[in-house]
Amino acid sequence: MSDTHLTAPTRFIEVDGDKFAYRRWGNASSGQPPLFFVPHYRAGLDHWDPLLTDGLAQGREVILFNGRGIASSSGTPRNCIEDLADDIALVIRALGLAQVDLIGFSIGGFQVQEVTLRHPQLVRKLLLLGTGLRGGDPKMDEGVPKVAGNPVPTAEDFLSLFFGRSEAAKQAGRAFWERRHLRKDQDPPSSLAVAKAQAEAHAAYLQPLSGENPYAHLNAITQPTLVLNGVNDIMIPTINSWHLSQNIPNAQLLIYPDAGHGAQFQYPERFLKHAIQFLEE
Repeated sequence: MSDTHLTAPTRFIEVDGDKFAYRRWGNASSGQPPLFFVPHYRAGLDHWDPLLTDGLAQGREVILFNGRGIASSSGTPRNCIEDLADDIALVIRALGLAQVDLIGFSIGGFQVQEVTLRHPQLVRKLLLLGTGLRGGDPKMDEGVPKVAGNPVPTAEDFLSLFFGRSEAAKQAGRAFWERRHLRKDQDPPSSLAVAKAQAEAHAAYLQPLSGENPYAHLNAITQPTLVLNGVNDIMIPTINSWHLSQNIPNAQLLIYPDAGHGAQFQYPERFLKHAIQFLEE
C-alpha cells in the first residue's frame, strides 16, 4: 500500500551533526521534481493539510521538512533567514536531489526565496503562500503577537490568525483543523527556543531597505513563481504579495476572497487545482 500524509514514516537525515526530520511520499515516476514544503512559524511536519499534500503527491513526490531544532529535528534553532535557507539547500543535496520545486508558507516563504536567491540551481519553480519579502510591510494586526505566541495554539487561535471572518470561512477553518489532526503519530510541538529564534529571524528580515526600489533584489529570481494570499492577511499584510508579484519577473498573483493568512487551507480544492496547473504547465 502506498504511503499517504497519514502513514508516511518520519525519517531523519544527518547534516552537519544534526538530524533533520522529513517525510517523503508520492509519485516518484512522474518525471516531475519533488515538491519540498517549508512551513509557517513554529510549525512541524503535521501543520500541512492532508488534502493538499496527498492531492499534490498524485503527480509528484512531496517532501515535508523540519528545519534545525524544529519539532522532531535536532540541533539549535536558527535565528537568521539566510542560515535557515542554507540548511534547506544542504538537506536537498543530502537527499541526492538535483532540483526541486519549493513551496513556502509564511516565514517558510522568506526561507524559500532565499534558497532561490542563494542556490538558484536547486530550484525549478516557487510557490509563495501568505508570505512577505525582505524589508516588506510588517504591520500585522495588534492582537496577532499575543495569539501567535500561545505555547499550544488552539483551533480558535488558528481560526483567528489564518482564516476569513465569515461563517463559511470559519467552517472551512474547523474542517482544516480536523484534517490537520487526523494523523495518529503527530510530530511533537516546537520548543519555546524555536519561537524565539524564528521571531528574531522574522524581525531582522523585515528591517526597512533603502533605494528607489527596495525590492529590486527579487529581480534575480527568474524561476516561475506562484504567489497566493487571502484578501485580508492580518499576519503578513496582503500588500506584500503584490510587491512579490511586481518584482519577481515571472510571477503570477492569486488573491482569494474572504480569506486571510492561510488562504490555501480555506480553499483547498481551489488551491490544489491552481497549484497543479502551475506546476505542470
